[in-house]
Amino acid sequence: MKTRLLIMLLGFFLAMPGFTSANLQTPDNSEKQGERSTVPGSQDKAEDKESEECDCEKQEHSHKNWQAKMAEREQNLLAWVDQYTPEKKSEWIKVLAEKKELRNKWLSPENAQKREKWKQEKMAKIQELKKQLDAGKITKEEFVQKAHGGKAMGNWKTFHDLKAAVETKNDQQAATLLNQLLEQSKQHNEKIKAMLAE
Repeated sequence: MKTRLLIMLLGFFLAMPGFTSANLQTPDNSEKQGERSTVPGSQDKAEDKESEECDCEKQEHSHKNWQAKMAEREQNLLAWVDQYTPEKKSEWIKVLAEKKELRNKWLSPENAQKREKWKQEKMAKIQELKKQLDAGKITKEEFVQKAHGGKAMGNWKTFHDLKAAVETKNDQQAATLLNQLLEQSKQHNEKIKAMLAE
């Protein structure tokens, strides 16, 4: 059971855009994969990268479905911006475009070493937390909180709270959450810039 939990958390980490692309974690902070190259032979490398970053056999998803879901999420987000905070639309467009650019840089071959270093550090942290969990020093909830990091999960939670506010037609709450999500997205972009600068 603990191994299964670890594998699921690991897959979640690697699929999160906030950590690897960085939606990197913006509203759809889970965006991660860039578009595949059309250079002959590069598709195999892209597939290797996908399997390296995500344990697809153990998770019930495909990256094409994931990319479509993220595109749909972005469309919904911009529609909500039009409806609840139209004065911020140009700012949102800029932030989302920057997010995509940063994700593409992060996933570029030039940053493979940085990605690998980040991945190793993350894995070491998870292994240490797993040891603490197994020893009873932390609870399962603490494990999840520390493994994901509270701020990194903020974008995901805010987006889902926003979706709920839209569904219940709570206009004031939706506008507040959109502004909050915009700030979180800007912070996320700054985090990715810092990771790229290391």
